[in-house]
Amino acid sequence: MFEAVGILAAKLGVIPSDFSYAGLKDKKAITYQAMVVRKVTPERLQNIEKEIEKKRMNVFNIRPVDGALRLGQLKGNHFDIVIRNLRSQVSDPVDLRERILEAIENVKAKGFVNYYGPQRFGMGRRVHTDQIGLALLKSEMVKAVKLFLTPEDLDDPVNRAKKYFLQTEDAKGTLSLMPEFKVRERALLESLHRFGLTHEGCVQAWFSFPHCMRIFYIHAYSSKIWNEAVSYRLATYGSRVVEGDLVCLDEDTDDENFTKVHVVTEEEESANTYGMNQVVLPVLGYNNQYPKNKVGQWYQETLIRDGLQACRFKVPALKLNVPGCYRQILKRPRNLSYQLMEEHNIDVKKDDSHISEAALSLLVSFDLDASCYATVCLREIMKDDF
Repeated sequence: MFEAVGILAAKLGVIPSDFSYAGLKDKKAITYQAMVVRKVTPERLQNIEKEIEKKRMNVFNIRPVDGALRLGQLKGNHFDIVIRNLRSQVSDPVDLRERILEAIENVKAKGFVNYYGPQRFGMGRRVHTDQIGLALLKSEMVKAVKLFLTPEDLDDPVNRAKKYFLQTEDAKGTLSLMPEFKVRERALLESLHRFGLTHEGCVQAWFSFPHCMRIFYIHAYSSKIWNEAVSYRLATYGSRVVEGDLVCLDEDTDDENFTKVHVVTEEEESANTYGMNQVVLPVLGYNNQYPKNKVGQWYQETLIRDGLQACRFKVPALKLNVPGCYRQILKRPRNLSYQLMEEHNIDVKKDDSHISEAALSLLVSFDLDASCYATVCLREIMKDDF
């Protein structure tokens, strides 16, 4: 999505920070969302429609608006997902249908553990986004830049350029090697060429990213710790609400901006006053309270482990302030439906075509609240990692 914004900015003659949006979108999906761009007329956007179609992008519903968007300014997302070749897993179609119905109904009734999905951290990468976020929180600016420019074990122009940079620290030479479409990498390298690979130079380099992108890495670290915390919470106390847990008392639980967070008392635990759907855990920040049980102690030990015992979750040099929030342990998808379909594979041999045995596919549709991950919901339905 960042590359898409970079392409639009270049075509329109503006900078990426002139764009605002309510959420980030996955790379491996067909997605759409509302965006606002400053200093651009609807006519200018319409004039680049054909150009950006070559980049597999479309703009539509173009109109003037009064203000910008902000991250989190959305109620959620709708998903239509096709899971193919189900018969390779289960041979009996009747048994398969029963298992699918059971799995769907189970998620409808009980929900799923509300983990942040693996794409939050960079799937399959040597350096994950949370590692960059931790370096930024510790004001290790040079380390954060080098982590960002760490190559994968692939022999392609992008990774050859990154490898050259780590070997030489030559930003200008690396720029000549980095492909044009790597908008973020090139912006960072141009700044490093100008200011140098020093602490201050790297601070300036991070400012080549818009605020929402800089804070994305901090949020990735907080998300990783939240995932670890919820695993610890469930392993320690299971699916019962216990003394010291945090519960949200807000009536509207569609987002993470809970204002009424309460610590469960011993009496409330005995009386089963609250359900697991009300239990929340803090996403790290300077304005959170922590559970008053073993989970709260776990948070403190984890911050010490990562060298953040004195961290206020503010990075003044990058103008980043992270107040934190609370996230429900369990979430339920809304409007969950499914349809089994037969898809025929066509094998072409010489000049003849023939249809092979039909493969069974599953179309799953559902809505999720903001900041929930379809990959995590799917994992619960399929009882599998992917």
